[in-house]
Amino acid sequence: MRRLRTAVVAALAVSALITAPAVAVAQSENVVPAPDFVKSMAPPAKVEGVRAAAELNIQYQIQETGYWCGPAATRIAISAKNGNPPSQQQLANELPTTTNGTDWIGQVTRVLNAHIGGGWYETKEMPNDPPTQAQRDLLWRDIVLDVDKGYALVANIVAPANNHPPGYPNYTIYHYFTIIGYNSDNMTVKIADPANFGGNQIYWLTFNQLATLIPPKGYSA
Repeated sequence: MRRLRTAVVAALAVSALITAPAVAVAQSENVVPAPDFVKSMAPPAKVEGVRAAAELNIQYQIQETGYWCGPAATRIAISAKNGNPPSQQQLANELPTTTNGTDWIGQVTRVLNAHIGGGWYETKEMPNDPPTQAQRDLLWRDIVLDVDKGYALVANIVAPANNHPPGYPNYTIYHYFTIIGYNSDNMTVKIADPANFGGNQIYWLTFNQLATLIPPKGYSA
């Protein structure tokens, strides 16, 4: 998280905190090109009984500090179910988040369940890098089933310089972002990214790239 902080502070200096009530689906799906080593990965197992594609309306905010990606991503996820989500400050207190960031995805799971109710969310660890086929199959299944039921997912990622979402600085980034949609026709996922690197707030990644970004961390689904 320390490495993320400087880069995000720079981004915040040129772009003020943005609240976009009920950010709707993108007009066009421009998928970020995946690294070559990701493109050869097999697709995950198909999930029957779900839509071909789905996206959630959310309230997007840029993280208010360089170490509040966890609270910001959690707030975005809560907003898919709750039109009046807590502030980033409140969530930072509840997680809790320090100047070193949010230590573990399990903290996010606990806070999501506290604010949404029903005990829907579970912590899913992905310790293998690259992930196993079983881990990738589970991740895809969690995404499509959660989004179909109106739940956004929060992922804790480790993005090395050779495997970055759009706009990321050229070094390893430890981060949290929110998964808010999927398209099974081209196996992509929609990301709401509170870092706002290079002005990239909401974008599409290939599922296979997402699956390589999460290890050795995990996600809340």
